[in-house]
Amino acid sequence: MKRTIISSFCVLILTNIMPAHAQVVMDLSVLTCKQLLDSDAERQALISSWMGGYFSATKKLSELDIRYVKRNAKVVGSYCKTHRSDTVMNAMQKNWH
Repeated sequence: MKRTIISSFCVLILTNIMPAHAQVVMDLSVLTCKQLLDSDAERQALISSWMGGYFSATKKLSELDIRYVKRNAKVVGSYCKTHRSDTVMNAMQKNWH
């Protein structure tokens, strides 16, 4: 009985700690520059890494140079600051090198 109460309590605590509506799928083809800039640093880093992998794959490269990912992410970020309604995919296509 005591173990059941403790287990129930742990489940209650964990469900209150975890976000209620965590977004697990993002459609990056419709993500706007504004949405990217409004995201937290962790999500921006994740999207930046995805962008690097995406463009490496389009060029049939199997290596990812982090220096270029960081540089290109800054370039896309700068573009997005002045083109907030544009999509991130469009910003990437215009600015990724």
